[in-house]
Amino acid sequence: MKKNRMISVASQGFMLLSAVSLLSVSAMAFFDPQSVMDLVQVQLLNADAYSSIRGVYGGVGLTLSISLIYLLRTDVPKGLAFLSMLWGFYALSRLITSQVEGPLGTFGTQWLVIESLFCGIAVSLLFLNKKVLSFQKA
Repeated sequence: MKKNRMISVASQGFMLLSAVSLLSVSAMAFFDPQSVMDLVQVQLLNADAYSSIRGVYGGVGLTLSISLIYLLRTDVPKGLAFLSMLWGFYALSRLITSQVEGPLGTFGTQWLVIESLFCGIAVSLLFLNKKVLSFQKA
């Protein structure tokens, strides 16, 4: 029983960490889009560029954060499945970039490691949750 509770708390904590992480970038993008792009040394040169960063990192990030909080409250396994895909596809996009455009810099490499680790955590917690659910049904 304690093991099931530990898995539940770890799952919810990981979902909350992911939501807060995405929300922090979203807030940066809404209030200062250039600060997001400064992380990768890209200068925003016109209003359309600012609008795009606010939309993609701000609006989409906020949508993802709200969705994760909703899933945290209603369906943790679905939230973990979603995070498995989200972090996994982030990592995949960096791997594709490294193969097509060349080696990643320090920023890209650091985030490839983080996103891969988060994907692994999400997948592991998802399987542990499914195992707990199937045990409870039996």
